[in-house]
Amino acid sequence: MRRILFVDDETSILDGLKRMLRPMRAEWDMAFATGGETALSMLGAAPFDVIVTDMRMPGMDGASLLEVVREKYPNMLRIILSGYTELQASLRAVPVAHQFLLKPCDPEVLRRGIARATSLGDALNSKMLTSLVGSLRELPSLPRVFSELKLALTRPSTAIEQVAAIVEQDVAVSAKLLQLVNSAFFGLTRDVHDIKTAVSCLGIPVLHDLVLNLQVFRALVPSEYVTEEYLEDFHRHTQLTARIAAGIARDAKLPPSVVLAALLHDIGKLVIAERTPVHFARSLVQAEQESVPLSVVEEKLIHISHAEVGAYLLSLWGLPDEIVEAVAHHHHPPLGPSRGVDMTLVVYAANLLAHEVAATEKGAAALDIALLREAGAESHLPQWRKIAEAAASPEVRLVS
Repeated sequence: MRRILFVDDETSILDGLKRMLRPMRAEWDMAFATGGETALSMLGAAPFDVIVTDMRMPGMDGASLLEVVREKYPNMLRIILSGYTELQASLRAVPVAHQFLLKPCDPEVLRRGIARATSLGDALNSKMLTSLVGSLRELPSLPRVFSELKLALTRPSTAIEQVAAIVEQDVAVSAKLLQLVNSAFFGLTRDVHDIKTAVSCLGIPVLHDLVLNLQVFRALVPSEYVTEEYLEDFHRHTQLTARIAAGIARDAKLPPSVVLAALLHDIGKLVIAERTPVHFARSLVQAEQESVPLSVVEEKLIHISHAEVGAYLLSLWGLPDEIVEAVAHHHHPPLGPSRGVDMTLVVYAANLLAHEVAATEKGAAALDIALLREAGAESHLPQWRKIAEAAASPEVRLVS
């Protein structure tokens, strides 16, 4: 049974939560803390899986509480429960909260949010994975893109389209904005799957605060382990993969969210590079020396690959299940009689075709023809290769 700690400084709010969530007692073991200090005492006394806290509290507010939780208990899912009028204050919690929910919260919304965020971690059952992702501070952004974004946000005349074109060049910034806009806090009735819509929903003022005032994003500081050159190569590959996926998706009549899944498919590499740069650099060298895929070496060294790491991060952030699944399985798509050419298969193919046309990874795996045949996609491969070659043209850009 999952253990969940709810935190608020008002006992009346906690009493209301107890009444509202009474039907969940069969699924959750719930505890309630009046304020941040009390919550930390309870966390020290017994383990919890999830913490749901109010933002505005005297003394230790929600952002400060979750910062301590991230450091001491990185495996916990961290959720801010806040009122819409507290948007500006709640933005302080962006670096430490996995999800944002709006008061008053529908119990079913809360249940779905927790289930979506924790199901993949349960399935993978890896302490290394939950610790690696749970203690993450922020993902490194391309210095070039970071500078362009800051400059654009200081210009009063900057249009949404211009900001979106800059954001989608960087996987870390794109993923973070999608985390925010897909949270229940913004009250949207549908999932957002493209960068232009995400930027439009958040608005320039919110982005300005996130980037310039709250400094949620940071530019990569190059090191001997993770260089700016590597990060540029990484983003060239993700952009190319997304363009190829876009072309295949049009032919296969798949939803545009496949492009987002392709753009984010390697985000786990950024997590590993940020959290364990020495292991990451060693994996890159070993993969090149042995001419094997990077994921194979990662599994040997840290027992998980960047595919699972990236998928787990996106699941914590509440991104749609189909995107999480495509990222998780982009090296080994699951097959079944009813799957056919689905999002996961397209991301798998687009990733390998991007390596094929750009020759960016010495040990990259070849497309599995038997797998494509089983999915009914073998006959599409010549056309997909033409799409990949066209997408590799320097004149082609990914624009929402």
